Amino acid sequence: MDQMLVAISLATLAGLTIPLGAALATIAHFQPRWLDQEFRHSVVAFGGGALLAAVSLVLVPDGAEKLTVGWAAIAFASGGIAFFLLDRLIAKSGGQSAQLLAMMLDYVPEAIALGAALAVGGSAGYLLALLIALQNLPEGFNAYREMIAKGAHKPRSLLLVFSCLPVVGALSAWVGHTYGAAYPELLGGLMLFAASGIIYLVFEDIAPQVPLEKRWAPPLGAVAGFQLGLIGQLLIS
Repeated sequence: MDQMLVAISLATLAGLTIPLGAALATIAHFQPRWLDQEFRHSVVAFGGGALLAAVSLVLVPDGAEKLTVGWAAIAFASGGIAFFLLDRLIAKSGGQSAQLLAMMLDYVPEAIALGAALAVGGSAGYLLALLIALQNLPEGFNAYREMIAKGAHKPRSLLLVFSCLPVVGALSAWVGHTYGAAYPELLGGLMLFAASGIIYLVFEDIAPQVPLEKRWAPPLGAVAGFQLGLIGQLLIS
C-alpha cells in the first residue's frame, strides 16, 4: 500500500479516538461517587502517561538526531515558551476551549511527524500512531467534559465538532509525508518544539488533575499509559 495512504489512514484512525473519548464522557458515570472520581482521574493520568511516552520514546530521540546540539536546545526551549504564552493568552480569554486547543497542539505536530516518519521508512511512524491514539482518547474525554462544564456548547454540536477533528490529523500527516522528509532539520525542530510543549501541558494541566487523597489508581493509570508506549517501542525495535 502507498506509504502516503498509510500515513493518512493511521493519522485518521488515531484521531478517531478523540470523538470516542468524547462519547465515553457522555455516558461515563459510576456509583458510588468515589469510583466515578477515581475513573475520571485515572483516564486523565493515562493520557499523561501516553504523552510522556510519545515525548521520551519518539519525539525527543528522533528530533534530536536531526539537529545539532545548539539548534536542538533552541527548538526545545521555544516549544515550552510558546505553549506557556499561549496558555496565558487562553486564560485571559476565559479558557473555554483550553483543553481542546491543548489537544490539537500535540495532535497536529505528532501527525506531521507520523507522515514524515513513514515517508523515510522505518517503524517510528507506527509507534507514534499508537501513542497518538492512546493519548487522544483521554484528551477527548477531558476536553469534552471541560467544554460542557463551561456551558458554552450543546452536547450534540460539540460531538459533531470532535468528530471532524480526525480530518485535521489526516491533513497534517499528508503535510508531513509530502514535505517533512525533504526538510529533516525542520521536522526535527518541530518534534522537539512539540515535545517541550507537551511536557509543559502535562505538568501545568494534566498532572494537577490527577491526585486524589488515598486513591492509587490515577498514578497507576499514568504508569499504564507509559507502559503501553514502551511495549510498542520494544515490539517494533
